[in-house]
Amino acid sequence: MSIWTRRDTHEVEVGGIKVGGGNPVVIQSMTNTDTADVEGTVSQVTELWEAGSELVRVTVNNAASAQAVPEIVDRLRDRGVGAPIVGDFHYNGHLLLAEHLECARALCKYRINPGNVGAKRRDENFQKIIRIALEHGKPVRIGVNWGSLDQNLLTELMDRNAARPDPKDAKAVLRDAIVESALRSAELAEETGLPSDRIILSAKVSEVPELISVYRQLAPRSRYPLHLGLTEAGMGTKGIVGTASALSVLLIEGIGDTIRVSLTPRPGGDRTEEVRVAQQILQSLQIRSFEPQVISCPGCGRTTSTFFQEMAEEIQSYIREQMPAWREAYSGVEELEVAVMGCVVNGPGESKHANIGISLPGTFEEPKAPVYVDGEHFTTLKGDGLVAEFKGILTDYIRRRYGGGEVPSENAPARTSP
Repeated sequence: MSIWTRRDTHEVEVGGIKVGGGNPVVIQSMTNTDTADVEGTVSQVTELWEAGSELVRVTVNNAASAQAVPEIVDRLRDRGVGAPIVGDFHYNGHLLLAEHLECARALCKYRINPGNVGAKRRDENFQKIIRIALEHGKPVRIGVNWGSLDQNLLTELMDRNAARPDPKDAKAVLRDAIVESALRSAELAEETGLPSDRIILSAKVSEVPELISVYRQLAPRSRYPLHLGLTEAGMGTKGIVGTASALSVLLIEGIGDTIRVSLTPRPGGDRTEEVRVAQQILQSLQIRSFEPQVISCPGCGRTTSTFFQEMAEEIQSYIREQMPAWREAYSGVEELEVAVMGCVVNGPGESKHANIGISLPGTFEEPKAPVYVDGEHFTTLKGDGLVAEFKGILTDYIRRRYGGGEVPSENAPARTSP
């Protein structure tokens, strides 16, 4: 579906999911449960996977969480949850993986932060994880984060920069350090024996312009697949807009093979929101399709009634409720566009551009709602049953178009409801 040219990369397989190599951009997420809480973690992984997360990462920070991983994976498989589980390691990953071999075997990928595997024994600890990955046939993500950057490397580059006749500013040196940390670590991993097609890189920061700059600098210097994400993106609108702004620029430029939206959920909030936002970013850019899109107007003085808003919401909810069954029965239904418009100004035009659309009457307009199918007027609806009738037309259209039947044609006679 994508209209953008992708950067050429190696293909890395993570538990059956292919990342890079021209494969579709993969959506991933991360649990926020205590991994030692097996039931809680299994439940959240299941929710994330059912929402559309193709990879799910869990924290492995102590012996209890490492011991829980094999049981978590077994329970997920018993439930039919196919999401590959990725282990997130910081500080003590080399110890945990060595001491808990069942955990090392059960995980599908290891995430290593080269900035916190040890200062004095950094390379030794890093290589220990790489050797375990080699032993168990696992890929790794080398995930650099500017909040936990290798301070020895940063100092080295700062000193070198200070000796230049034309020193760079501090942020430019920081970007250089992030990129160098990722590339030097990948080089060390390959020197240790890990093939290049088992390495994914990420270089995360929390400022949109800096993230774009770092990945633009990193992308041309290797063929490793890249994991995109605005780290610590924040809550709500701030986190969603920031992430979409950064990732959209990079994805349009062909940079990025897997993405994660790092939203801070509200207390007790829905962790799956990050998955839906990631899906919407990819669908809005026409990179992948996940569910039919409902196009609706924002409303204005011509639409003082809230009916069109209520109908748009109801149609969106109806689509989401039906999607599990539709996805199984109707190949391609994810690319459907439905328009629910509020008045005559743009209503007919937008409805004609969509696969199927309805133009509701605005304030003082005649109380009738023309329906358009594939650009042609199909029927006009009126009365209290309008929403139910439109759902019926929508369902019939999906059955006909995506189920192998005939689509209502431009020659089909228009119908008018009484």
